[in-house]
Amino acid sequence: MGSGYLANPLAFLVDTVFSLYIMAVMLRFLLQWSRADFYNPLSQFLVRITQPALQPLRRFIPAWGGVDIAAIVLMIILQIIALSLLMAIAGVTPRIDYLLLRAPAELISLLLNVYLIAIVVRAILSWVSPNDYNPATTVLLGLTEPVIRPFRAILPDLGGIDLSPLAAIVAIQVVKMLVLPPLDQIAPGLMM
Repeated sequence: MGSGYLANPLAFLVDTVFSLYIMAVMLRFLLQWSRADFYNPLSQFLVRITQPALQPLRRFIPAWGGVDIAAIVLMIILQIIALSLLMAIAGVTPRIDYLLLRAPAELISLLLNVYLIAIVVRAILSWVSPNDYNPATTVLLGLTEPVIRPFRAILPDLGGIDLSPLAAIVAIQVVKMLVLPPLDQIAPGLMM
């Protein structure tokens, strides 16, 4: 049993804890941005778990144009800490320029993945139980509607079959293919 014996579980735990909390902050930011129901139990849960970290930042970083800048700063800080810890566990000391480039790239990737998963889940729910009320469903609809709405306006009505979620998924995949590879190619050169 070498040093990797404890490093792998530790890296997994660090990655999982930071990823889940960053996702909670991102979901809160996205729900605010999309003006989803604030009194929904899921929204209230996200507010309660993210408020302790966001409240101190909001004293110094105000919202700008309806955008919660403090949440964006918190996500970047948390992603930089997570990357630093993961690299320290792996025995690598990253440069600050690497962290400053890699953190936004990781957040963009997470954002696109959140929307991909949310749109797929929304589509599945529309087939399985289209008329059921569920607090999570209303949050999901509020989160995905700003992304799906432009595609719904462009695509023709096909008699009850909505292809706008499929078009949104294709568009998100194309954005991932265009935006993430250049960032992945730049960042490794800055690692040492």
